[in-house]
This record gives sequence, C-alpha cells and structure tokens, in this order.
Amino acid sequence: MSEYPPFQYGKSRFDQNTFFGRFRHFLDVIDPSTLFVTEKRLRECVELLDHFKQGTLPLGVTDAQLWQAQKIKQAIIHPDTGEKILMPFRMSGFIPFGTPVVVGLLLPNQTLASTVFWQWLNQSHNACVNYSNRNASKPAPASKFLLGYLGAVTSAVSIAVGLNVLIQRASRFSPTTRLLVQRFIPFPAVASANVCNVVLMRHSELSEGISVLDNNGNVVGTSRVAAKHALLETALTRVVMPMPILVLPPLIMSALEKLPLLQRQKRLVLPVHSLVCLAAFSLALPLAISLFPQMSQISVDQLEPEIAMATDCKIVTYNKGL
Repeated sequence: MSEYPPFQYGKSRFDQNTFFGRFRHFLDVIDPSTLFVTEKRLRECVELLDHFKQGTLPLGVTDAQLWQAQKIKQAIIHPDTGEKILMPFRMSGFIPFGTPVVVGLLLPNQTLASTVFWQWLNQSHNACVNYSNRNASKPAPASKFLLGYLGAVTSAVSIAVGLNVLIQRASRFSPTTRLLVQRFIPFPAVASANVCNVVLMRHSELSEGISVLDNNGNVVGTSRVAAKHALLETALTRVVMPMPILVLPPLIMSALEKLPLLQRQKRLVLPVHSLVCLAAFSLALPLAISLFPQMSQISVDQLEPEIAMATDCKIVTYNKGL
C-alpha cells in the first residue's frame, strides 16, 4: 500500500481529526530540509501544481511528487501574498533560528540586562514569524501587529524582571534553590506574553465575530460566541506550547550538571545545554501544536439564534487560529 493518499490540492495528507495525524502534519510543516530548496526546484514545484490545477499534468507524475511539491511550496510561499517568506521567519526555520534564543532564555545566572535582552529578542522573533505567516486574505493595519508586539514585549520583560527581583530578595531560598527557580522564570514570562499578544491582536473578533462553517465547509454566518471560544482555545494553546520547551531543559540540565563529567569539564555545560534545548524544541514543538485541532467544533445550540436558523447542522466548525 502506498504511503501517499490520492493528492488533494491545499489539503494535508494526514488525518487532522487525530493527534497522530496532526503530529505528522506539523513534522512536515517544520521540516528544516525545505530551507535548502533551490530557486529552480521551487519553480518546478510551483509549475507542477499549476499543471495539476489546470488538468494538464504530464504523464507519469505520482501522488508522492505532488505532495512533495505542495510541501515545498507551502513552506516557502505565502498562500495569500504569493511572495517568498524570509528564511528565519518560515515555520521550517522556527527551530533552527529559534533554538539560540531558547538557549539564551534558559541560561543560568541571568543579569537584569540579559533577561531584558533575551525576552525582547524572543518576542521580536515570534512577532516576525507571526507577521510573516499571517492571514493576509483581509488587509490589516500594521498598527494592529505593532500593538500586539509592544504588549508581548512589555508583559514578558515585566514578568521576567519582576520574578527575578522577587527571587533575589527571597531570603528563605538557598543559593542552589534560587538558581533552580530562576531557570523556570522564562516560562511564565513567555506564556503571559503569548496570551497578551493573542488578546491585543484579536480582541476585535469578540465584537465582530468569526465565520462558522457547516459540514460542507460553507460559511453559515459570523458568531461572537464562537469568537470567544476561539480566543480562549488559542490562549490555552499559546500557554501549553512553550511549556515543554521552557520547562524540560531546566529539569534535564539540573540533573546533568550533577554528573562528574560536567562537574570537571565546566566548558561542556553550554554545548550540552544547547543540545538539550535543541532536542526539547524539536520534539516538544510539534507535540504541543498537535494537541489541539486547527478547526474546532461547537454545538449550534450554544450560538446565536440566527446561526441556528441559517443551517440544519447540529454541529458547526470554526478556525480557532494558532
């Protein structure tokens, strides 16, 4: 049996209704091998997909070739603007370009200046990735993204610095305990910044509503109730996503640093720390993203009366966003 199902343009080749299907899909999305695709190979992929849409595929083209061409195009070309996304801001570049930032966030013995710098750099990288991969089907003012960015930076820096100051003043902590606790500060700072970013970027959805779809994917109306659910689910996703990336490495490193080898060879601590962060990032990111489906379902009975009048479906779906 072929590993590749019949090709469907614009669809995932994995079942998005199961965790394992979503996990395999996101492994494709973040695959860093697409960073090395040449211009010639990209043109060939785009042309092949154009032939498929026009019904003029050359003989002998396989489903595997079509799925691979779509993977490459989706990794590099923005679906709405048709322009190439800069390499550091592609989803496939998120781990290779984001890992140094994670390493910096989790360095022990942070000063005030280094805490502010790494939190700022992390939120700046996140903002560029979010903007580069935004939904550009409807024009949005740049001020909206700037507001989300400033809110995320302010909340991340404030919480990280505030927690650092509190821990430094906590006299009941021993130096070892203080160092261990400090290593976990990036998580609440980043998680709160992510939630702040979602609220500032998408608060207008609460008053305007979002589209809800029937079983056939047709829009049956806009719902403010669905928007509230989407915002809450997205905020929860943004809290869960950084958890394994920013919590696992401190736990692992606190154990590894007790090994005789790292006790003797202090210069190995940073390389080992970097490898642990890379491994945690590479494994935890697709796992965390895959926990929640992109399309969520809600009972029509929970929505506005006009939605119930517009469809015979008992359940409708909406895109919660990431």
